[in-house]
Amino acid sequence: MKVIVLGAGIIGISTAWHLLQEGHDVVVVDRQSEAASETSFANAAQISVSYCEPWANRDAPLKALKWMFSDEAPLLFRPQFPLGQGWHQYRWGLEFLANCNDAAFERNVQQIVALGSYSHAALREMVARTGIEYQRLQKGIAHIFTDERSFEAAQSAAVLMARYGVQRQVVTTPELLKIEPAFSGFSSQIVGGTYTASDESGDARTFTRELARRCAAQGAQLLMGHDVQGLYKVAGSLDFVRLRARSTGLEHELRADAVVMACGSYSAPLLRSVGVNLPVYPGKGYSVTLPLLQPEKAPLVSTIDDEKKIAITRLGNQLRVAGTIEVGGFDLSLDTPLAQKRCEMLLHRIETLLPGVADTRRPAQGGNPHYWCGLRPATPTNIPFIGKTSIQKLWVNTGHGTLGWTHGAGSGKAMAELISGRQPELAFKFL
Repeated sequence: MKVIVLGAGIIGISTAWHLLQEGHDVVVVDRQSEAASETSFANAAQISVSYCEPWANRDAPLKALKWMFSDEAPLLFRPQFPLGQGWHQYRWGLEFLANCNDAAFERNVQQIVALGSYSHAALREMVARTGIEYQRLQKGIAHIFTDERSFEAAQSAAVLMARYGVQRQVVTTPELLKIEPAFSGFSSQIVGGTYTASDESGDARTFTRELARRCAAQGAQLLMGHDVQGLYKVAGSLDFVRLRARSTGLEHELRADAVVMACGSYSAPLLRSVGVNLPVYPGKGYSVTLPLLQPEKAPLVSTIDDEKKIAITRLGNQLRVAGTIEVGGFDLSLDTPLAQKRCEMLLHRIETLLPGVADTRRPAQGGNPHYWCGLRPATPTNIPFIGKTSIQKLWVNTGHGTLGWTHGAGSGKAMAELISGRQPELAFKFL
């Protein structure tokens, strides 16, 4: 079969790779000049199969309401006005609220963990086969707590996750510091933590770009620098995709036996144009990447700071600090007062946790922090949409939220299996 994959992030390129292994002819389309140039560019770098709780839980509505008044809130809902323009956001919010109960939480956790375990196995297979190096660290993920109540909730969560095969170890502060000594200077503030030895970290951008090169070497056509102008259907079947080359402005039509929509947050408006309405909405996340001044004092275990809901990951001689979610449309600006406050929070927090370890000087002081933001394609349940749509020939692989890197390899493998007429061996509700 000839298959078009729209999107060259970790989801799209993983899909393309696995389709090639199945013997299909593959064309990848992306508006950027290189793969992994948007949401996969500078994420938290964690393969966090064991830290995958949905945002929607019974405590979320009250927290979200309180956080609406804080520019540094981990989850910030920014209502879009007027109502007509913001309808898709409000629909997403209502479905999110409908999942803020214990029954939905457990149901959603089960799905997310199943996909995560399947995906982690797929990633290991891909790394073994390709030999890609991407600053991988197989040292687990730690989670540090500074609040007793939050730590108690974490212990209950560990019991819940154990039901689904997730071995999340609850540890005392001394045990945590033995696992990762880098936070010893902050030990007086830490009340305890959790640790999952099976998780890992690595640079998603490097992995995706290297995988894209291997796809091209195996015969995939990479149409980079092409905008998707629209999808066109005839009698309930996708007929063609109209593309526009950014370099020349020329438009042309592309046809195939199957088209996979993997454009992240931008998948939703494109799908709506042919009558497929999925609740995928952008969640803006931020990161800053900093040169290390004292590599010997930097953490090797990727760590989640519960107080600020941020991830701290070592990438060679750099430190990636990432976090926060802003549900407020397709805004990618970094120069607004709100964006600057959220970026500043990341810098301030790393100075508090690991003073002097990374170069946190601002540009005015001679530093060079690399700020970034990306739009995570979020669903109200945190469960992505993978499978065939109601339109013949049109498939979808999107909605991975903050777990695109964690779920990318497996989502691509499952997509390729489905297109090839097989049912993937995991307990996941495909479309």
